[in-house]
Amino acid sequence: MFLSAASSWEIAIKYSLGKLRLPVPPSQYVPERLARNTIGALAIEHSHALQVASLPPHHRDPFDRLLIAQAMVEGLPIMTADHSFAAYDIEVVWAQA
Repeated sequence: MFLSAASSWEIAIKYSLGKLRLPVPPSQYVPERLARNTIGALAIEHSHALQVASLPPHHRDPFDRLLIAQAMVEGLPIMTADHSFAAYDIEVVWAQA
């Protein structure tokens, strides 16, 4: 299992805007959870960012589009509760909302 740097970025933004409450700052929270749950970190590569240009416009959220591109480039399934992900040519593991 991997957590994308795009997800950490979104967590940090939502936390700084007061839209996400965490018991400690994201800079502590995310690395602790990765280590505790043996989750690998997935960096954002140029190939991921460039893959976004080839995606059909089924989804407008830039973070989600980057996650979809990463799943495509890396051949990884993606876990989400967002049903718009099903429109892309990726393997989706459905999470409960």
